[in-house]
Amino acid sequence: MSLLSNVEATKQLKLLDGWSVESNAIKKEYIFDSYMDSIRFINLLAEKAEKKNHHPDLVVGWCKINLVFTSHDLGGVTQLCIKMAQEAEKIFSSKDFS
Repeated sequence: MSLLSNVEATKQLKLLDGWSVESNAIKKEYIFDSYMDSIRFINLLAEKAEKKNHHPDLVVGWCKINLVFTSHDLGGVTQLCIKMAQEAEKIFSSKDFS
């Protein structure tokens, strides 16, 4: 899998609310109604990440998660990063974690 340019990554992320390209990665902060909602979200996302073998960097705060995808092997954003951002959006919008 090849790296996406910042322009291409930004173009693809326009379809996803709140995502940005920074420092060879894509990022978003998610806000939750409760701390346990955020933990359930992480667990659901972790299952998807394990299946795709593409794991995010996560910073867990009170009722919020900062989520970052990058290819550590290639040193930047790939199509798989975009696909995992789409998976995160599906989980968040489904409210299956509530």
